[in-house]
Amino acid sequence: MTKETTSSKGSFKESRNAEGGSKKKEGSYSPFSAFPLPRSDFLFPPSYFRLQNFFIDSLSQKRLCTENVMDRRFQSFFHREGPMLENLFSPFRIKSCLLNSRIVMPGLASFLIEDDGSVTEKTIEHYRKRASGGPAMVIVEAHAVTPEGVVSPHQARIYDDRFMDGIYRIASVIKSEGAVAAIQLHHAGRQTTARVIKRRPVAPSSIPCPTIKGEVEPLTIEGIQEMVLKFGEAAQRALQAGFQLIEIHGAHGYLVNQFLSRFSNIREDEYGGSLKGRTRFAEEIVREVRGKVGPDFPISFKISAQEFVPDGLTVEESVEILRELIPSGVDIVQVSAGNDATPEWICQPMFMEKACLSESAARIRKEVKVPVMTVGRINDPVVADTIIREGKADLVCMGRGLLADPEMPRKARENRLDDIRTCIACNTCMESIFRRGRVECLVNPSLGREQQMVVRPADKSKKVMVIGGGPGGLEAAWVAASRGHEVHLFERQSQLGGQLNMGSMTKYKKELLTLIRYQTRQAEKFGVKLHLNSDVTPALVREVKPDVVILSTGSTPVKPHVPGIAKTIVRMLPDILNGIKPARKKTIILGGGATGCEVAHYLGDHQCDVTIIEQLPKVAEQLESITRKVLLKELRERKIRILTSCRLSRVEDHGVFVTDQQGAETFLEADAVVIAVGSRPDNSLYDSILSMGLPVHRVGDCVEPRSAKTAILEGAIAGREI
Repeated sequence: MTKETTSSKGSFKESRNAEGGSKKKEGSYSPFSAFPLPRSDFLFPPSYFRLQNFFIDSLSQKRLCTENVMDRRFQSFFHREGPMLENLFSPFRIKSCLLNSRIVMPGLASFLIEDDGSVTEKTIEHYRKRASGGPAMVIVEAHAVTPEGVVSPHQARIYDDRFMDGIYRIASVIKSEGAVAAIQLHHAGRQTTARVIKRRPVAPSSIPCPTIKGEVEPLTIEGIQEMVLKFGEAAQRALQAGFQLIEIHGAHGYLVNQFLSRFSNIREDEYGGSLKGRTRFAEEIVREVRGKVGPDFPISFKISAQEFVPDGLTVEESVEILRELIPSGVDIVQVSAGNDATPEWICQPMFMEKACLSESAARIRKEVKVPVMTVGRINDPVVADTIIREGKADLVCMGRGLLADPEMPRKARENRLDDIRTCIACNTCMESIFRRGRVECLVNPSLGREQQMVVRPADKSKKVMVIGGGPGGLEAAWVAASRGHEVHLFERQSQLGGQLNMGSMTKYKKELLTLIRYQTRQAEKFGVKLHLNSDVTPALVREVKPDVVILSTGSTPVKPHVPGIAKTIVRMLPDILNGIKPARKKTIILGGGATGCEVAHYLGDHQCDVTIIEQLPKVAEQLESITRKVLLKELRERKIRILTSCRLSRVEDHGVFVTDQQGAETFLEADAVVIAVGSRPDNSLYDSILSMGLPVHRVGDCVEPRSAKTAILEGAIAGREI
């Protein structure tokens, strides 16, 4: 990435010194200053990136470091010195399976399955990509053992021989890439709907799922015994298909978990009541599976060691359950958490700590006589290595991390930590499954599109002008450059990242910046030339003379047309981004979307008395459901007041008037009003560039304000199409 920056009034000229390097000009930036310097109020602490010799005057926000120190700081930032990770890459044996490292991809739903249960080429490529990146073992997503055990029409299935060809192909492709092929056997129990399975869901008791709330049918003794046989038949098919390990899904509130927990099991027969009774169903399944696969075949059991609900499983009770269960034939335990009532413990959002379940895994590992896998927001190989080194677990499951970057294990083994596209725990993968019916990823646009999103060398190198350095523009720039194009990226600000910088304000969302770090690192690696502090005009476009333009100019905040909106107490979101925070003051936030709620969270952390005003009946309605649940809990803890179904009428010097649905007007005292009601596309250059006869690709919010996921996907497509 060339050290080249054009000021807002400068021209597009490249100046070289005698040694062939760029001549230093006043106002120019090294490539490392393209990334925003941390501010002491809400960005990463220096220790996060192992930064040294960097100090911030928290009052003036001035940079108190020399350029040389700044460059060293960013060299450290972009090029993380990785440890040897010798613990993570040590071999491990589970009976007949020899693993070449401690990294496991757990069973994660992709739903890249046809609604008749058949495997597609997308399914095969998905698992090929995951296995080819270097994990020791890939556990294929949950396979339903009976027709009424599915949670979705697109769930994988193993209850009939007609699925054998697809199952065999998945196992074969995983093994062909050098990973151990494992499969998860599953039954949804009450955590499905009559709409999906065309009958009432079965369960241990008549208690319905707390989130689905439909009627359920308690299993009879005969039904339980038949279900045990179905798990055995599924295990036999898995063995015949070539899988090398079977995992029984006894977690996350599904059928086996439902029997284990008093939260869902109130039976009074031999399958309920005491811990031994509640464990009996799982024990019989393990014995049946063991009988089908033989004594040397490894069996894993996945358990929610904590459910975080009244009468739910605890670590102490889970230890006793496992002591009953392991002698039946369990060789390794995967320690997870949560059920349908506490999904934030199943798929932890960015508000939760990394490796948040490793302590419960460690406690169980001390008490049982088999190896233990841990799972739960382990997105960093260094964290994973530490877990192994400290003896908290024998294997680490890095599921979403392998969705975000399937090559993460190989990159970590080669000490290329700075090239890892890190999972940011945004839960876009979960949202896309529930809202779109298949898995997608914010940071990895290729997920689920592996065949379509191949990066190939360009037929002819072109001069590409990317206008806008947000996530969409950055993605387009580095992808185009990686294909052999000459890419110039122009950004009007002094830093890259666009609205992700704003999104990273709260302490829980700092990892958004790792995405900018990754994209900037790729731009550096592939030679993108950055021009910061550059307001692009039609004249500058003509001067650059590009062959093609990628427009990623984003959007501009909308200011509502109400009396008093120009008063000095009114502030726009960029003001908050730039560090202007009304500390310990009464603050009104107009707009209860995801951004407004996150700003409220940030200001609440700074002791502001915050009220959110939202026209709609609910706030953060478009936010992914698990993240929304945790965010609203965080807002309650910070005593953030939320007023819905009301609108701003006018702004006064010391507050605002709001009007409810009945037309009643109320005055709310405030020292500051923050506008967060959305934005409109910035298309100021589009027509001018089109009139020049240049091909133009529009990316992100300049088309229509949408998500970062959409911007990155469009940028990835544009970079591949040129």
